[in-house]
Amino acid sequence: MLKSSWLAIAAFALSAYSALAAGELHIYNWGEYTNSKLIEKFEKAYNVKITLDFYDSNETMMSKVRAGGSAFDIVVPSDYAVAIMIDTGMLEKTEPASMANFKNMDPAIVDIYFDKGRHYSVPWQLGLTSFVVDTAVYKGDINSYSILFDPPAELKGRINMLDDMTAIMHAAERYLGFPRCTSDKMQLKAVNELLNKAKPSWRTFSYDSLQLLAAKDVDAAMIWNGAAFRARAQRNSLVFAYPKEGIEGFMDNVVVLKGAANLQNAKLFQNFIMDPENAALISDFAKYNNGIVGSEKYLSQDFSDAPEIKRPEGATPEYVAPCSSEVVTMYNKIWTNLRK
Repeated sequence: MLKSSWLAIAAFALSAYSALAAGELHIYNWGEYTNSKLIEKFEKAYNVKITLDFYDSNETMMSKVRAGGSAFDIVVPSDYAVAIMIDTGMLEKTEPASMANFKNMDPAIVDIYFDKGRHYSVPWQLGLTSFVVDTAVYKGDINSYSILFDPPAELKGRINMLDDMTAIMHAAERYLGFPRCTSDKMQLKAVNELLNKAKPSWRTFSYDSLQLLAAKDVDAAMIWNGAAFRARAQRNSLVFAYPKEGIEGFMDNVVVLKGAANLQNAKLFQNFIMDPENAALISDFAKYNNGIVGSEKYLSQDFSDAPEIKRPEGATPEYVAPCSSEVVTMYNKIWTNLRK
């Protein structure tokens, strides 16, 4: 059968199902990441009651799913976590490429390393992991990881680091000019020394950078670019950094857990968020790009032109595949020592 005919039949089947959809859907997502308008629209359109629960890291989510008994249908893992969940058999193969709205996905993110051809996942939001600095406090160049690892006097003791082992390890590797997920023992020793030397200059380890910045508890913080957009709305002297050593990209994705009780509603939700107008609702709330072509016409120019969203030329995000188990073991030793 021709691929176009097969896609048309699949789209018709999904459309026919959507007319009959009813029941429940249980979603486990990052906190402060889900637009209630999107949820209400889906519930009204398909007579499906959505229950939302929240987590603060991929590791928290995967640990809870592995433990079983969670009753979740959908989770929203980042790129590397999708790869882990596919490899360990945690996900349903929902074949988003056969869905009616798949045509709206940005072609650049279809053959992505963690799910080539998109057999399991659809994008929720795409972003960057970097840091912001209050330029009323520090007026020098901020576009280097030296701000975090060898901070100027004005920022010492006023920095929040994400409580995220992988993000911090990768940032340190970039600063030192090492490859991501290095297994070189001398390089890892240098990373360990760098982190422990910098630690006295850090005030906190927390995922709540937005709240800490808003309360002026810190003047610099590791943060995701969408959260940085929102932070600047509350504290307009904050500037998002594009470190010269490189910047980490992340892509959070909607996937369906193996054995999901509400499998068809979960597939329907995957298709739903690939509609440009619905994808725009996601971005409008948390202020990240969404990977769906055509959604931009439903978003304000202030969002599209924001310095946290519109990258400068040459600031290409790096999506990092999961490190080997050997490297993760060494990372864990460094992290445990750092967090004593």
